[in-house]
Amino acid sequence: MSFFPIILMFGVLYMVMIRPQQKRAREHRDLVGSIAAGDEVVTTAGIFGVVSEVEGDVVWLEVAKDLELKVLKSTVDRRLGQDASDEPENPIED
Repeated sequence: MSFFPIILMFGVLYMVMIRPQQKRAREHRDLVGSIAAGDEVVTTAGIFGVVSEVEGDVVWLEVAKDLELKVLKSTVDRRLGQDASDEPENPIED
């Protein structure tokens, strides 16, 4: 009976810390696997660009006219325009 509180603490620790991290890792893995040419993305370094080509683990990002960067696919943090969270909460009105 004295082991029950310890087991309960480990269960709570798992639910609060480990499961959410596993979910985020799975979502990132799915994102990286679904990157295709034409996607507008942001890297972990904060670079915005449009994917122009995918070569295995490498992505070519067009960040300006006639300027492409070669980055690792795993550095893509998110895809822009895939959900409503990319839109500003309080749009500026004229």
